[in-house]
Amino acid sequence: MNALAAVMQLLVAVAFVSIPVVRHRFGPAAKAAAVAELRRQNVRPEVLEENKLRFDAGGHETAAPVTVAAIMTATAALNLADAGLAPLMTWIFSSLVLLMNVVIVHSNLTAVKSVQAAFRRKGDPELARVEVAPFLKAAENAFPRWARAHTYIRNTVVFAGSAIALIAVSFA
Repeated sequence: MNALAAVMQLLVAVAFVSIPVVRHRFGPAAKAAAVAELRRQNVRPEVLEENKLRFDAGGHETAAPVTVAAIMTATAALNLADAGLAPLMTWIFSSLVLLMNVVIVHSNLTAVKSVQAAFRRKGDPELARVEVAPFLKAAENAFPRWARAHTYIRNTVVFAGSAIALIAVSFA
């Protein structure tokens, strides 16, 4: 059962690493589309840089998912080695990953509202007048169609993989 948990944790790790890979590949196109939308709205595109808004895989967009992947890989190694700490680490980290993915999904579902609020909090009057829904839609449409399917598959792998890992160590 520990081997099953390890396989699930490795799948979760791959799912998290795929996030910055996709953003790295298509982030520049998303930024270009967002800039075009800002121009359509008569908003200076430089407002993105001035407020450190990115569409690529830089900064925390890479660090966070790679860290999660590293932790899940280490926990999988503990399970493969049948280490005594493996069940405890699985319970801790697989539970955290489940909760984090709930937050990620919620963030994706409420993106327009949360980005509007974030833009207002920045205190930049030009940023505050951005019509967020078409701005985000333009950026999203710059990603290939399969990227949406990738998101659904990634979330399914993370939720199911984490749950199966927890169940597996419970019966080990």
